[in-house]
Amino acid sequence: MALISTSPSSLSSSSSSSSATIPNRSFITFKNNNNKVRMNKTMIRGSSSSDGSGVLSNGSSVLFRAAKHTVTFLIVDTYITSGMVVGLGSGQASAMAIEYMGRQLRAGALKDVIGIPTSVASANEAAVAGIPLDQYQDTSQIDFAFDDADIIEEGTLVAVIGRQQPKGDESIIQEKSVLNAADKLVFMVSENQYKGVLDGSVPVLVQPVNWMETAEEIDDLFIGDAEVWRRASIGLAGPLGGDFPLVTKEGHHVLDIIFTSPIPSLAKVAESLDKIDGVVDHGVVSKFPCAVVIVSESGLSTVDNLSANSAEGLQS
Repeated sequence: MALISTSPSSLSSSSSSSSATIPNRSFITFKNNNNKVRMNKTMIRGSSSSDGSGVLSNGSSVLFRAAKHTVTFLIVDTYITSGMVVGLGSGQASAMAIEYMGRQLRAGALKDVIGIPTSVASANEAAVAGIPLDQYQDTSQIDFAFDDADIIEEGTLVAVIGRQQPKGDESIIQEKSVLNAADKLVFMVSENQYKGVLDGSVPVLVQPVNWMETAEEIDDLFIGDAEVWRRASIGLAGPLGGDFPLVTKEGHHVLDIIFTSPIPSLAKVAESLDKIDGVVDHGVVSKFPCAVVIVSESGLSTVDNLSANSAEGLQS
């Protein structure tokens, strides 16, 4: 994929197209739609200021901290304008963007912005920042949303959220609802979270009644390529989740599909899960239009799926 050097003020002015080839696996049928994205790259100089707060775990250099801090300026200054309803994401980068939004509101650079939190944590951060809030409803009209992601699939920009242990009343369902309702969505990730060959886990919400039958059906679907564990609320338990399984605020259990082989296609994984009785939702987010801001020690890159071909089959 070609990288186009741009200035910070023209992040979306140039584009380049390429196709993404993802390995095919036996347990799933994957058709390469030749999805296209465009990438712009902006170098962030070491002179950018940062106090080091909210640094990703793999970022230790001054330059990386500066680049991470600059993500918040990019998100707020580029995408958010006065009068917008904004979905407020969850995670380290989102927390910094929320804090910066509050500063812009207090300074008068933004006016009449309403925040829709994706979690209890983002609601608390917005309250501290002084951002007026509203609750998400099915009829909510959201102009723009930003969020952290656990991993992004290169070429499709399909994301996984919810890998981290939720705290308090956090909800994958609430987070996905806000993201899917937004007219435009931007994810923020580090370079090692934007991959062509995916690994790790996908969280799945299931009904507590007969959850083992649901888990067995999921296990059969990905047999030989993944293990299915029920998430525990306390400590590390085995596949059954121990004596204290995690129960979400909606009353669901969380199963983690832990892939032992590369994940061929997140969209196809989501499509297969949606057909299983007992599955309520999962951590796969497919959104069009969507953009991704990628942080590395060499600077920031932005990628979007605004090409016509990339829209096919992404929204679910």
